[in-house]
Amino acid sequence: MAKKVELKTKKNDASVEDFLNFIVDEQKRKDCFEIAKMMENATKQKPKMWGPSIVGFGEYHYKYASGHEGDMPIIGFSPRVQNITLYLMQYVVNHPLTQKLGKVKTSKGCLYIKKLADVDKKILQELINEAAKADLSKYGG
Repeated sequence: MAKKVELKTKKNDASVEDFLNFIVDEQKRKDCFEIAKMMENATKQKPKMWGPSIVGFGEYHYKYASGHEGDMPIIGFSPRVQNITLYLMQYVVNHPLTQKLGKVKTSKGCLYIKKLADVDKKILQELINEAAKADLSKYGG
């Protein structure tokens, strides 16, 4: 029997606008508002805070074979100190378009960008659109 783990990243009622306006770096703040709009356009969902620092869109429930389960946003992002982390599905991060995106780093299901000016926004929007319509059934979603 899997041990029940309390997730720290839970959807909450904190204000996304207040969170984003709290970003000190002006360019990062503007970029985050623009990314939020891109993700909202892709999901047709309003942003929600997940935990203290993730802006998420949509929601799915996952359950692993181990019995571990929980809820997560379909896509999201977080303004971190070093970069803006975009939480997209793994197959989207490995998508051929990612190679044409511009100056990014990737890992598992994440894209890391310093600023939007470093990437092709049209390609980024395509990747966000792909992630937003991902088949989550393999996760139990």
